[in-house]
Amino acid sequence: MNSKNSILLVDPEFDPAAAIGCSLLVKVTADSYSYAIIDKSGGKLSALYDHQECPDPLNELAGRIKSDNYLSIPFQDVKASVYTQNTIAVPAEFVNEQDFNQYAKFFSTTQSDKLYSHKSDIYGFTSIFNIDSTAEKILSEAFPDCKIFDHSIPLLCLNKQQEHSTILLDFTVGFLNTTYTLAGNLIFQQSFEISNNDEFNYYLLLMIKQLHIDSASITVMVSGIIHNQDRRFEILSKYFNKIEFNVPHREDLNLDLLEDMPNHYYSTLLAVDLCV
Repeated sequence: MNSKNSILLVDPEFDPAAAIGCSLLVKVTADSYSYAIIDKSGGKLSALYDHQECPDPLNELAGRIKSDNYLSIPFQDVKASVYTQNTIAVPAEFVNEQDFNQYAKFFSTTQSDKLYSHKSDIYGFTSIFNIDSTAEKILSEAFPDCKIFDHSIPLLCLNKQQEHSTILLDFTVGFLNTTYTLAGNLIFQQSFEISNNDEFNYYLLLMIKQLHIDSASITVMVSGIIHNQDRRFEILSKYFNKIEFNVPHREDLNLDLLEDMPNHYYSTLLAVDLCV
């Protein structure tokens, strides 16, 4: 089923009334939301919904939860990646696990009072963040045991070249989530609103200049709403020689449901499953 700016894909063999052992993955960005249902017992992607260009993705998600029968399944586990302006990556040697509240003073936006943390042993830092209070209410009421991650964590889980210099770019229609790693270290992460191609070009040049990126040798991994022949890809090609689509590599998961879709569209949504 398709409607304007949204798509629902369902395995014809999937019966929500009889579903057991399923996991729910939710991704909320600044202008979209999506979910995926994974049948862990069968090792299969059973359903996927995506809605782009949402003026209010949180309220849209709340309405979807109430009306979508697929979201009423008694899930084995639920994980959600939620866009937030309030996130800070603290190097391991500076983390005070006894007092995460001290980091809240660096947050720029009034959101939930509850602080979340995620330790990344690979990159040697801990993410400390909070999320919009509305998002927290929606998720906690619908899925009380939901594990919450900030928007950058699934993108890092997709990085298959930790030892090299890599730029990871994940696109929605109107936003760009970007992460830059160098020799196993997180150097930069940020989200940008990109209302047109000129803005996208500007942010790329700003990153290259401010971060002193060697654009000729670095690998750029792209995912989300971008195509090989579109204008965004052409702009990237002006500055970078090595551009690859960041596709989900899940030998443990049957992804036949996506066989008619560009396989990089939902990489970060599926990567929520890799967050621990």
